[in-house]
Amino acid sequence: MLLSLVLHMYSLRSVLPAAVMLGSAPTYLLAWGAWRLLSACLPARLYQAVDDRLYCVYQSMVLFFFENYTGVQILLYGDLPKHKENIIYLANHQCTVDWIVADILAIRQGALGHVRYVLKDGLKWLPLYGCYFSQHGGIYVKRSACFKETEMRRKLLSYVSAGTPMYLVIFPEGTRYNPELTKVISDSQMFAAQEGLPVLKHVLTPRVKATHIAFDSMKNYLDAIYDVTVAFEGTVDDKGQRKEAPSMFEFLCKDCPKIHIHVARIAKKDVPEERSLMRTWLHERFEVKDRLLIEFYDSPDPDRRNRFPGESVSSKLSLRKTLPSLLVMSGLTAGMLATEAGRKLYVKTWLYGTLLGCLWVSIKA
Repeated sequence: MLLSLVLHMYSLRSVLPAAVMLGSAPTYLLAWGAWRLLSACLPARLYQAVDDRLYCVYQSMVLFFFENYTGVQILLYGDLPKHKENIIYLANHQCTVDWIVADILAIRQGALGHVRYVLKDGLKWLPLYGCYFSQHGGIYVKRSACFKETEMRRKLLSYVSAGTPMYLVIFPEGTRYNPELTKVISDSQMFAAQEGLPVLKHVLTPRVKATHIAFDSMKNYLDAIYDVTVAFEGTVDDKGQRKEAPSMFEFLCKDCPKIHIHVARIAKKDVPEERSLMRTWLHERFEVKDRLLIEFYDSPDPDRRNRFPGESVSSKLSLRKTLPSLLVMSGLTAGMLATEAGRKLYVKTWLYGTLLGCLWVSIKA
């Protein structure tokens, strides 16, 4: 019975955050939808500025739970600028928390509302979120032969033309690195060997297509590229072997004490424009990531494990940046649910918002 109680309490750690974040989604969608209608006759740049602000409010609430609630320690290495820039963010991909890590860096630069993702196509069917991510500037892509280069380029050029602030997040591996999925890792390593590329251990062989299109479309608009390497402390088993990174559920259960984030800011003049050269450059950047992660997980010196080389800075996010958003979103949602009319609107938003959103992305996204 005691064990059952402990397990129950453990699972409850993530129930409150999940309930608030998911529960406020209809409230957010209604606020965004109202602004979308009101701004129909206004300049596109004004719509985008308010949309970015709304997104910042929602994501600040999310970060309240992922940082302040969990108490995770954020350790930053490298050269993250303090000011916002138009950038492409290239990172290794291990779990769904990687999406949050991009927010963790962006909020420290005052760029949280500008985060936009290159997402795998299947995510467009997420209820409410799938449609909105596309509206906010996200780009859904399919893998390999189904990849629509022309469509991605068209969207990016439209954002550049409109002067849309850009914090574009790309995970070039195309799928998550999971040590337990040995076939995925071996296939990736075999592909690298066949192509005459160095074989990587702690990351998958990167795919260049999305990165090349993004850079080629926005090269005159970008300030830099951020090469981001992420490691979650506590992801090594008793035998010293790397294990799967935490899911959002596990993270909210406070299973991860520290996130180590290494940032290398790369000037755009140092990035090759031709695709074949960029492919080699991107693989070289992932070789650097691999060396950092080998040091983190496999260093023979115990004192050098569980950290990246170089100095780190412990960065704590102030409640002043997250708590107001939590109070606003939860207050508006609670107010809606307090009346019968509000509850009906809430349910209809979940239902019809999901159906209309799926219809829209099936046509547009």
